[in-house]
Amino acid sequence: MTSRLATSLCGVSLKNPVLAASGTFAYGVELGDLVDLSALGGIVVKGLSREPMDGNPPPRVWETEAGMINSIGLQNIGVRAFVAEKLPQLRGAGTAIFANVFGYAVEDYVEVVRVLEDAEGIAAYELNVSCPNTKHGGIFFSSDPALLAEVISAVRKIVRRPLIVKLSPNVARIEPLAKAAEEAGADALSLVNTFVALAIDPRSRKPRLGAGFGGLSGPAIKPIAVRMVYEAARSVKIPVVGLGGISNGLDAAEFLIAGASAVEVGTANFWDPSAPVRIARELDDFLQQEGIEHINKLVGTLKL
Repeated sequence: MTSRLATSLCGVSLKNPVLAASGTFAYGVELGDLVDLSALGGIVVKGLSREPMDGNPPPRVWETEAGMINSIGLQNIGVRAFVAEKLPQLRGAGTAIFANVFGYAVEDYVEVVRVLEDAEGIAAYELNVSCPNTKHGGIFFSSDPALLAEVISAVRKIVRRPLIVKLSPNVARIEPLAKAAEEAGADALSLVNTFVALAIDPRSRKPRLGAGFGGLSGPAIKPIAVRMVYEAARSVKIPVVGLGGISNGLDAAEFLIAGASAVEVGTANFWDPSAPVRIARELDDFLQQEGIEHINKLVGTLKL
């Protein structure tokens, strides 16, 4: 790969604009024997909570015709164990590390970030706001601009690192949420998260997943994700990171043309852990073929 791909996101230098998405690449260190981590644009680690979480009952994953539905339930070792056990190994990975953070109340997010702020080796945060706010009757942070602004503002007050907010696609319009995130202090947005979905076993007449509903990801959602990235990028001045069904370099190019400054690769990692490296290489080949001197020249060039 060449310098054509070198870029930055919220002041974080990236060798290339292709990151491994949260929840699809474990904590990164587990895949070090399979993938050259230093060749990645960055790693967004598995979502971190205040306390360890066991996740949802199995089965947790169901393969669909053009993707997968997962109901992992945000299983993780908790932020303190991550800092003590995983982060020391990640510091030598040679790539940017983004900590994905989630919670069920504003103070959950604040506490997780407070712990991470004292740790070295993290480039930026990605707030997963696709969780229900249990203190407000289960209303999702991601669907209410006021709740979204509340959690971002609270975290913004205590962080020195860049703050990326990961938006959910399960809303009527993405623009009000994107604007609310920007106004509350987000340095960038990432979208889309998974679509709420349901798979049924016709013989048992029961859900395929132990928790019932799950999140649809993979190639099936890409055209909708590209559209939502375009809408979000048009409505804000901060950078947008695009994800949703990216399997090859041309997929990544679509998101960049739609307005994304970088992309994340998720579901493809399940069948090919080296997918982000391959996709970056394919993206570089595309730039060369098209005579585009730098990746930034591609961003936001959609002709509508």
